Amino acid sequence: MGRLINTATRIPVPGGKIIDEHVGRVNTGDDRVSIARMVAPAGWSEPAQTPEFAEYTLVLRGAVLIEHDGGTDEVTAGQAFVSEPGEKIRYSTGPEGAEYVAVCLPAFSPDTAHRDE
Repeated sequence: MGRLINTATRIPVPGGKIIDEHVGRVNTGDDRVSIARMVAPAGWSEPAQTPEFAEYTLVLRGAVLIEHDGGTDEVTAGQAFVSEPGEKIRYSTGPEGAEYVAVCLPAFSPDTAHRDE
């Protein structure tokens, strides 16, 4: 049976990025998929990671810079990027920051993200 998800859970992270998880381990207890809206300020970046999950990134506003095994892509509003499990990847934003949606299969978990120190 379908269900309405009324609110997201805000997940605190350093660096000024906002994560509002709508579906996933924190907000709905779902480990199959996570769907989150992200807002990252200009110049934001995070450490590289080699996750065990696929990540689908849909940029709504601004630009997300994605460094991966094949190079670096600037993903702008209306574009999407797919990273595969086991691929080393690093996310940052351009000078305007970015708003984007991230979908992870299976659901995001800090234990399976394998972030660099």
